[in-house]
Amino acid sequence: MIKTYAEWDEQELLLLSIPHAKTDWNPYLQEILGSYEELVKAVSKYQKVLLIAPNSGDFERFAKFDNVEFLQIETNDTWIRDYGAIDVRSGDKTISYDFKFNAWGGKFESELDNALNKKLFATLKGELKQIELILEGGSIEFNGNGVMLTTSECLLNDNRNNLSKFELENHLKELFGLEKIIWLNHGFIRGDDTDSHVDTLARFIAPDTIAYAACDDESDEHYGELNLMKKELESSGFKLVALPLPKPVMFEGRRLGATYCNFIFVNGALIVPIYGDEKADELALNALQNALPNLKIIGVDSRVFIRQNGSLHCSSQNRFKGLR
Repeated sequence: MIKTYAEWDEQELLLLSIPHAKTDWNPYLQEILGSYEELVKAVSKYQKVLLIAPNSGDFERFAKFDNVEFLQIETNDTWIRDYGAIDVRSGDKTISYDFKFNAWGGKFESELDNALNKKLFATLKGELKQIELILEGGSIEFNGNGVMLTTSECLLNDNRNNLSKFELENHLKELFGLEKIIWLNHGFIRGDDTDSHVDTLARFIAPDTIAYAACDDESDEHYGELNLMKKELESSGFKLVALPLPKPVMFEGRRLGATYCNFIFVNGALIVPIYGDEKADELALNALQNALPNLKIIGVDSRVFIRQNGSLHCSSQNRFKGLR
């Protein structure tokens, strides 16, 4: 019987794909590598980190950290949440699903990223199973108890799979052992180019609780859609924790996708993106700490991450501890 992991389940390691000179990060490569150092510093205190990059020289600045390993693999981009294998439970074993990746509907080059898992599992232990569906890790969210949360805008987009909602839902329920899928038809974050990944909008933080991006400012462009999403979530029957949007973060004349929902669970801690808005950062961190009193809540400045339209969760992929 297949079951999903919840992201707060015990992990073996966290995968990160490092920005390098051949990625779109090149114009401000040193800045983003500095941000990745802060992320690695935070995570490696709690669990192992496996860094992936094309060249051994890309790892030099991370050699100072304990609990970090390195693996050379060619990549197009850094957002390994969306092309990294997704672990599921199969009886008492773990299987890793390798879905097809087409760079969010063919928006960018993706050949190297789509091939990464086969190369990765030549080194890692475990079974890698090829799945003939396009699916990104940031587009799906599990409570570990048979429920998945997702968005219609992404999963039913014509640039992903040519399947009806009924057909796709049946595939997903079978693959993940699901009892229920909650489809959000509203919600967006300006600066997100993934067709509304759920990990920028709403996340499970416990089997019965969802944290979500909230907006109370009627003058903000997000107000209408996020409040319609809130109503959808209220009808889901789950407890809710509101995470208010920070003040707009701008770069080169455009608003970036700043949201506190793009957090990472690690063993014993929650790593949360923050954006230099002292009031909103504190509200978000406190709301998560109150909801998760047994975890250490750690903020990591993510203003450089979001220049390329993703944040902390997008940059990482969990590998769960289980029988391989």
